[in-house]
Amino acid sequence: MKIKWGALVVAGRGKIGGHVGSRNSAGDYLRTKVTPVNPNTASQSLVRQRLTTISQSWRGLTDAQRQSFNAAVSDFARTDIFGDLKNPTGFNLYQRLNNNLAVIGATAITQAPVPSPVLAVIIGALSIDIGAGDASTLAISAAVPTATAMEISATPGLSQGKSFVKSEYRLIQVSAAAATSPIDIQAAYVAKFGTPAQFSKVFVQIKFINTLTGQSSTTQSTSTIVVST
Repeated sequence: MKIKWGALVVAGRGKIGGHVGSRNSAGDYLRTKVTPVNPNTASQSLVRQRLTTISQSWRGLTDAQRQSFNAAVSDFARTDIFGDLKNPTGFNLYQRLNNNLAVIGATAITQAPVPSPVLAVIIGALSIDIGAGDASTLAISAAVPTATAMEISATPGLSQGKSFVKSEYRLIQVSAAAATSPIDIQAAYVAKFGTPAQFSKVFVQIKFINTLTGQSSTTQSTSTIVVST
């Protein structure tokens, strides 16, 4: 469990004993830990295998290659769950960047890259129509930039009352550089979730990956109500 100390404990995240500390819109809270059922799906197995492969490849690097990642950690610092800036370890950095590259089918890196901007475009309207001709598309403000891939994640059809989702997202498609708007996600969505129910709510999230460095952009999301026309 991660704890932030003040005069007393001022925030906590993670598990300790049979409890979990977290935060929502109402503030910090402590709840009883519940162990979810592990469905061990094909997608989960693929993710685990990918992370295992990357971990094994770290051991195969030369000392100089590993040191390049250890020396670069301050260039790839991120804010943690408390909003504090933290450096990853060299191994974590290697795994993070190469996992991003593996997801989009790009070549793994063995030398820490020089940080560079991750080019991105703006998410637009999402349309999911289950009527005659079945069409599901996502608009973006411009073509996917050069040396960049766009990860598209989506949720199954959810209640219209839903306004926030996180764990429901699943990767459905990777669009390569130069892909233009609107992006056709019909086949990928149905292959992952099946046809959603009419009037259910679907969320889509996009993230851009630099295909040379493995760096990722912030995520952007949108949602729509499923129609049948």
